[in-house]
Amino acid sequence: MLGSSIDSAQLLEALYQTLYMVSVALVIGSLIGIPLGILLVVTRTNGIWPNAIIHHVLNPIINILRSVPFIILLIAIVPFTKLLVGTSIGTTAAIVPLTVYVAPYIARLIENSLLEVDDGIIEAANAMGASPVQIIRYFLLPEALGSLILSITTAIIGLIGATAMAGAVGGGGIGDMALVYGYQRFDTLVILITVIVLVIIVQLIQSLGNVLARKVRRN
Repeated sequence: MLGSSIDSAQLLEALYQTLYMVSVALVIGSLIGIPLGILLVVTRTNGIWPNAIIHHVLNPIINILRSVPFIILLIAIVPFTKLLVGTSIGTTAAIVPLTVYVAPYIARLIENSLLEVDDGIIEAANAMGASPVQIIRYFLLPEALGSLILSITTAIIGLIGATAMAGAVGGGGIGDMALVYGYQRFDTLVILITVIVLVIIVQLIQSLGNVLARKVRRN
């Protein structure tokens, strides 16, 4: 027993649920957020493919989604969640709001990373006759890769924090364990254990992201 309320098997199950929610939401959120982030950059007035309509539509939508606290978003899109997965309760159901939460977050992080690329590189690519797609693929993304890795690392850590709140609606995971077995049963030891586990996970992810980013920038 790890505490008066949980054992190691329950902790491992909660850890698996957290990693499952984070990994699936991250993959789907990245597939949505990364292209959106690229579009935000290239469609700017001084971008490589200026398009005021696309930029002025995407920008406020992303701002609106990012401004909604996750716990409110979790409840607000319950009908949408039920439509997609048939239920609003459980680990799989929690992936829907997690994805809606992280996709615009990733888009903004990607935008910030790409804007760090020196304008001289883009100008050189244009001078070589590269198309917008070639500029994105061979110049913009490779040049920003180190920063992009750190951005995704930040998104993962943000997702881990969001999964803890998903426990409020029975989403499962470490956060659900802390809420049900720790807070509601006044078991301080359970809360302490879950906090330590989350801190270790976050530290490992941040350290890995830092190492990968350094390697990429050296190369």
